[in-house]
Amino acid sequence: MSLEDAEDLVLHMILSKVGPENTARVACVSKRLQVSASEESLWSIFCSLDLNISTPLHDYIPMEILSFLQAEATLRKGVTEDDLEELETALNVQLPLTTRLLYRFVDGQELSSSSSSAGVDEGPLGLIGGYSAYWHKVNVYLLPLKEVPARLTPLIMAGDHNTISKNIVVVAVSAAPSSKKMFFLDCTNGQLYTENTSSHQMLPCVPESLVCINGDQQQDAMLLWLEEHGRRLQTGATKVREQDNIKSISLFPEIPPLCSISVTNGVQVRASSVFMPEVSNHLDNPPVYSYACSIRMSLMPNFNRRHRSSWQMYSRHWVVRADDAVIGDVDGEVVLLKNPLLQAKEEEFVYRCISQFPTSNLSVEGSFTFVPGSLQDPKEPQFEVNVAEFPVKLPDYIF
Repeated sequence: MSLEDAEDLVLHMILSKVGPENTARVACVSKRLQVSASEESLWSIFCSLDLNISTPLHDYIPMEILSFLQAEATLRKGVTEDDLEELETALNVQLPLTTRLLYRFVDGQELSSSSSSAGVDEGPLGLIGGYSAYWHKVNVYLLPLKEVPARLTPLIMAGDHNTISKNIVVVAVSAAPSSKKMFFLDCTNGQLYTENTSSHQMLPCVPESLVCINGDQQQDAMLLWLEEHGRRLQTGATKVREQDNIKSISLFPEIPPLCSISVTNGVQVRASSVFMPEVSNHLDNPPVYSYACSIRMSLMPNFNRRHRSSWQMYSRHWVVRADDAVIGDVDGEVVLLKNPLLQAKEEEFVYRCISQFPTSNLSVEGSFTFVPGSLQDPKEPQFEVNVAEFPVKLPDYIF
């Protein structure tokens, strides 16, 4: 008999003995086990034993978030109340209740020195994930409590963040050296912010309408942020991808409507974008909105284009629209060190680029021209592969 065949009471007793980390791993096995591993009574036991918390934690943090956090191997053991009070005294802040509970449960991530200095394609991503295009790499991880003062003090001394209250703490940063992406929690209004590194403009990461105070209970954005991130991973909207035997979380959307999917002449193309607040500047005249775009191409497994086994990319054509008006039309050879060669039974090729626009609500579509065989040894006339329209706009949530 397998674990999934066990009765609910038996399964509850087993999971209560294996602890929160192993229970979180069990939740990843199947939907049946996920339901059992997310029971309120089970996590109440863990919270009572591990955190000495008797208050129903589901009033503040959904069980799915707790199991999502516990499943991540690089997370540090939660801090004590004394640790939290020491931080609040040192920075003269008062953390929102849900943020305090999150730190009691997990104290950020433990990244090795090699991971901290590695880029997105060179080491494991942080729990929040990232993206890369050209030289720019983002790798966001949850910050341990002990690192918060060291990250925040230089910024306050420099007076960089005068657009929001001083009652802020740094909760997540990018480990990639090519980016300086940081996330700040405002302990006064509960909102989570990230910034543009040149103008230091602070951008809310969670819809303002969701961050509010209900009676005596404050809903802070960090919890909503993690909840949305977990939902996207669970539904496949974002995924763990593998490149060069390294698994990492990619923030490029994987499913419609934020990702377009099209098939032309046996070639499948998936296209999506990620907003890059760290290199945008809404205060410029005109404003600058930066996006990383990812175009993933692969040969369909059942295609048959005159029995050719490979096709090489030659040129691309992009059409950019804002409010149904064409504001950009780019046509020319692919600007890559090596033109990609698509071959049967190989994984998809990923083409990434960075685009900057003066407006924030756009769409992009286009096409790639391929040569059957290779550019050095063409076998037939070239043909086009369509890239269906995909959105390039400010997101509701910024990660």
